[in-house]
Amino acid sequence: MTSIADRPEVTTFQQFIDGQWADAGEGATFTRTSPYDGRVVGIYPNGGVADAQKAIEAARRTFDSGAWSTSPAADRARILRKAADLIAERADALATCIANEVGKPKTMAFGEVMGTAEVFQLFAAKALNLSGDSFTQQIPDAVGIVIHEPVGVVGIITPWNFPLLLISWKIGPAIAAGCTMVAKPSHYTPGSTLMLAGILAEAGLPAGVFNVVTSETDNGALVGQHIAASELVDKVAFTGSTASGKAVMRAAASNVKKLSLELGGKSPNIVFPDAQVDAAVAGAFFGIYLNGGQVCQAGSRLLVSNRVKDEFVAKLAGMGAALKMGDPMDPATTMGPVINESQLAKIEGYLEKGKAEAKLVTGGNRAIDGDLAKGLFVQPTIFDEVTNTDTIAREEIFGPVLSVLSFDDVEDVIRTANDTMYGLAAAVWTKDINVALKVAKGLRAGTVWVNAYHGTGLYNMPYGGYKQSGFGRELGNAGLEEYMETKSIQIKLQ
Repeated sequence: MTSIADRPEVTTFQQFIDGQWADAGEGATFTRTSPYDGRVVGIYPNGGVADAQKAIEAARRTFDSGAWSTSPAADRARILRKAADLIAERADALATCIANEVGKPKTMAFGEVMGTAEVFQLFAAKALNLSGDSFTQQIPDAVGIVIHEPVGVVGIITPWNFPLLLISWKIGPAIAAGCTMVAKPSHYTPGSTLMLAGILAEAGLPAGVFNVVTSETDNGALVGQHIAASELVDKVAFTGSTASGKAVMRAAASNVKKLSLELGGKSPNIVFPDAQVDAAVAGAFFGIYLNGGQVCQAGSRLLVSNRVKDEFVAKLAGMGAALKMGDPMDPATTMGPVINESQLAKIEGYLEKGKAEAKLVTGGNRAIDGDLAKGLFVQPTIFDEVTNTDTIAREEIFGPVLSVLSFDDVEDVIRTANDTMYGLAAAVWTKDINVALKVAKGLRAGTVWVNAYHGTGLYNMPYGGYKQSGFGRELGNAGLEEYMETKSIQIKLQ
């Protein structure tokens, strides 16, 4: 893996449209600076609406030709498998790009890359298992056939926190189904998506199937809205904030296109008094501090039984003190900086609100010791004695800030956990299977873990939100269905 001293040269990227690398139509570019030390890590085309339109037209033309949309499932599966192999082979370069742009430790970025390869392998297998249904016994003189067809051109808009993994959750099923795509990655982290475009082309994906447009700030908003509003686009798959998701919904109403939205969260992590304490502490630690808390499903509300809360919080604070912030390229680093100056300012605002609302246990400030001063670091923070009406318990902070609430009984904690506009994820820690299932069934959330947080190793299950955390699902069979239309064919026998 890349050493601390072995800094890669600044990479200049191009957009990928209709199988060709291309500069922005007007030749404009933008740069990304590292949130760790402020150096330039990439130069990208600052594309506009005209570039997006070219990409959309290429995807539309390719889909309508029928060559890709009706291609054999075995060909689509082969391309996905080959892409997975190439991703694994180039994991170091991809992880370096992610670490530079996002600021997350390269060791964690490497895990994101390998997870992406697994997603492509998963949907390669699913491509070979596509099937329909039949109705043959209802009446004697008619037969019904149910078939599934690719939805068409898919607009993909992705965030910066997991730039490769989250787009793979959309590309994998779209390729398996036979769709074509136009992707607009976050302007903070476009590099890995552009690298993936080259990998997919090398794996045999035909020109026009996957197109990438990059743009910065104001242009980026215009490009995203243009993709969402285009009548040539049949579906939009979006991951981002709830506010941005609402804007995508409004734009997508132009042609009543299909939507899947994975939005914000304020996820409850619930600890009962019989839980295995050390495992639950580690789960809570991972739940809030993974990627510096910049995770939509972060366990940012920790609901702990009054019977064990003080012990639990003390142990958790001790673990937080052991976090090592620093250079993303250093294998010893366990938490990187936040993504940009505006996010840092937003988090600092919530820290001040938290100090006024609750009891600060640890952290609470920007981290500026030594080399950290040149980066955008926030101390791992815990607030105790939080009520569910406090700002820090209701609004998504998207940083390493944990709100601790207490509860007395099962009904109490279910009510508190559900008292939010969000419903993305949740977790329950208990040895009592009856309590675990009662709470899991009672929670209004798309994913509930029991005795784990951020996953159990079951990667083939659907993922998505309730309420203002969005709708639609990613991964699993449900994730594949998002990229398909269902058609009923009724045949009257003569």
